[in-house]
Amino acid sequence: MSMKLPFFKNKQTELHEDLESDNIPDHVAIIMDGNGRWAKKRGLPRIAGHKEGINSVNKVVRAANQYNVKVLTLYAFSTENWKRPKSEIEFLMKLPKEFLHIYLPELMENNVRIDTIGDFDALPQHTKKAVQYAKDKTKNNNGLLLNFALNYGSRLEIMRAIKQIMSDIDCSKISIDSLDEKIFSEYLYTQGLSDPDLLIRTSGEQRLSNFLLWQLAYTEFWFTDVLWPDFDEVIFKEALYEYQQRKRRYGGI
Repeated sequence: MSMKLPFFKNKQTELHEDLESDNIPDHVAIIMDGNGRWAKKRGLPRIAGHKEGINSVNKVVRAANQYNVKVLTLYAFSTENWKRPKSEIEFLMKLPKEFLHIYLPELMENNVRIDTIGDFDALPQHTKKAVQYAKDKTKNNNGLLLNFALNYGSRLEIMRAIKQIMSDIDCSKISIDSLDEKIFSEYLYTQGLSDPDLLIRTSGEQRLSNFLLWQLAYTEFWFTDVLWPDFDEVIFKEALYEYQQRKRRYGGI
């Protein structure tokens, strides 16, 4: 039986329909974009936008948890982001520790589990230490999975999977005839996770930016002009509402 779920209200957004509890996306992925532009509009350095963005992360985690989303994957740092100025990269690598220092107790209280996808080993030691601590601390939680894409690039992920598959074929661990989509997916960083049902991208950009290219094959996309630091529970609810208006056919009629 479907239930109406509560709605966060503010002056910016009003929706006249409540969400149906039996049609909540299991897995929501978000490309958090627009931190730099948010700061520039205010005459602030880019890092101010990144700092403000961590508050939006917490708002969305709270909302996703309340609406019983099972997995929330956030694109935090891509393999291409290493091209940014050194000072900005150094600041971004400190943000996970800052976020977790502030919000880890609340995440624990709300039964949230933290994990990552991407080339974790290539991150700075201080970043790995902070994130690994949070992973270990939350590993027994069985509520929302908060999945950070850190040093993640989908093309690199796919190439990595192909190399591992070729190695396993050479070692006779699998046969080439047995290789199918299901087995291929088990070689990806997202092994064991369902594909995203909904992708949200902020800041008005409408591209994937090398994010979950394999996994997004049948995902519903939702774009907003809102810059990430201004993203909140109300806008997240709007995205869920729009998702519920769509008919997912997976190539059928």
